[in-house]
Amino acid sequence: MSDDVWLRDVVEADLEVFLEQEHDPEAVRRSKFPPRPREAFLRHWTTRILGDPTVFVQAVMADGELAGNLVTWWVEDRRFIGYWFGRRFWGRGIGSRAMELFLEQEKTRPLYADPFEGNTGSVRLLEKHGFQRSGTVRHGEDEHIMLVLDH
Repeated sequence: MSDDVWLRDVVEADLEVFLEQEHDPEAVRRSKFPPRPREAFLRHWTTRILGDPTVFVQAVMADGELAGNLVTWWVEDRRFIGYWFGRRFWGRGIGSRAMELFLEQEKTRPLYADPFEGNTGSVRLLEKHGFQRSGTVRHGEDEHIMLVLDH
């Protein structure tokens, strides 16, 4: 990987890039996550992510460009991790380096993730960083793999 990867706080100007990344047809197909309309997306980010002090979110920078984001949040008594990267940043080791940096800061364990079972790149990324399969869950008609990081 030749890219210089680092994390920084998300700023409101990042949201337009994140919106564009969420609407990428290939990313939608792989993640099985339906893209939100612009206003719903911006409202979600400003209130439920940036406006919630229990959420930890970081922008991922690669060679000076905004590559995506990583975020953790609570669902009842479980802390979940999620991420989104622009397609042109896939397959270059950026997600792996960003995950490594993020997990150095996010100390809550166990940490949960539930990627779509067909999103093999996402499952591999999590398993590479110590997440272990603990079963499956359904979101609508789609099966997702539940992964847990205990240490």
